[in-house]
Amino acid sequence: MKQEFTISLFSENHIGILNQITIILTRRQINIESITASESAVKGVHLLTLVVKTTPDMVRKIARQMEKLVEVLKVFVHTSDEIIYQEIALYKVTTKGLMSGNVIDHIVRTHYARILEVSPEYIVIEKTGHKTEITELLAQLEPYGLLQFVRSGRVAITRQVKELVSYLRELDEAHRVKPEEVETYNRN
Repeated sequence: MKQEFTISLFSENHIGILNQITIILTRRQINIESITASESAVKGVHLLTLVVKTTPDMVRKIARQMEKLVEVLKVFVHTSDEIIYQEIALYKVTTKGLMSGNVIDHIVRTHYARILEVSPEYIVIEKTGHKTEITELLAQLEPYGLLQFVRSGRVAITRQVKELVSYLRELDEAHRVKPEEVETYNRN
């Protein structure tokens, strides 16, 4: 049965990595529901956060394939209850539509949103939350003259204690050359 998974892919920042990842997903006919790319807490390491809907078996297969890519350092797969996540949305609505009565105040407060900009022509509202909350606010604003709408991809951090930094340290220690190994190599 298909379910939603968040794939956190840590890689070096190389041109073409996203293309290689989309090829892996396309071959398996898996659509990307959301994608976000950013720097990570580790200098020189970037994070791609992908949201996909597939089976647990299939997500494990694609994660293993992604880890085989040269530029990829580590891939983590999480279900929604294993992470803390948010998305951000911006709504541009006509000022005239929202200024009737105290409609704007009520909508903004009810949805825990905030107003970013007010002009004679439009009002820009920001909402941070899960996709369902963002969609609910969109439905509420549409009757008042929605001019533009944009939603970001998912931004997520894990609930797990062991982080990428620990994993990279372990990897580094496993591959680190010990001084006695250097002496043995130099003697031969």
